[in-house]
Amino acid sequence: MKVAIQGFEGSFHHIVANKYFGDDVELMTCKTFREVGAAVNEGVVDVAVMAIENSIAGSILANYKIVQNKGLKVVGEHYLSITQNLMALPGTRVEDITQVRSHPIALLQCMDYLEYRDWELVESEDTALSARHIAEQNLVGVGAVAGELAAELYGLEIVAPQINTIKNNQTRFLILARSDDSRFDATDVDKASMYLKLCHRQGSLLEALQILSRNNINMSLLQSCPIPENPFSYLFHMGLEFGSMDDLDRAVSELYEIAEEMHIYGVYKHTAIE
Repeated sequence: MKVAIQGFEGSFHHIVANKYFGDDVELMTCKTFREVGAAVNEGVVDVAVMAIENSIAGSILANYKIVQNKGLKVVGEHYLSITQNLMALPGTRVEDITQVRSHPIALLQCMDYLEYRDWELVESEDTALSARHIAEQNLVGVGAVAGELAAELYGLEIVAPQINTIKNNQTRFLILARSDDSRFDATDVDKASMYLKLCHRQGSLLEALQILSRNNINMSLLQSCPIPENPFSYLFHMGLEFGSMDDLDRAVSELYEIAEEMHIYGVYKHTAIE
């Protein structure tokens, strides 16, 4: 199994790939999410893992545009509890550290712990890459903020565990495959991802929501995304939970009648939050 991820070995995307597919996956690391989507679409990899929303920061809007590519489909999801740890070379104590490196978002997530210490905070492109650089360059007195897997892979010690300010920090990741690849299609499905473009008239969104309600469908996500080529117009990205495919099929049929544009990214098995 070859899996594309954004980031480096030891990143949170790597953790999700291992949890979802097992530890023996072959990784293709990509610098950008666009590269991840292209790798799947072009058949370079079997499947990809892509973060789509975080319980603190909200949706990653740019990634919806990638998922919107009709050459891709959503075949699964995974929720990961994000725990940030301070790590350094073996034998390092907290009082030995003078500089801490990590992705700017990771540093922000840990600012209550970091800001009152006399440390230089250095932003980097990836949490796991910061850890790798410390190990490869033998950087004494330098710490990295990253997940446990990064410490394990690069031989670092966690000198301060779980330093993120908000402990219940969850990220939802999508599992993406080519639209014509049936290997990952589930049979006991109960969730769908889709987008909907509605005409600009009073009550159009309400009408769509009423269709979902009367067909026994729960909307777990509603995210508006701007359409760049049409200023101040929006697509609505939706997560739908349903009890039977019959309910979903009826709802989709009715939505088609009122939608200007509509596309179902995929139908898959809902995953519980960790």
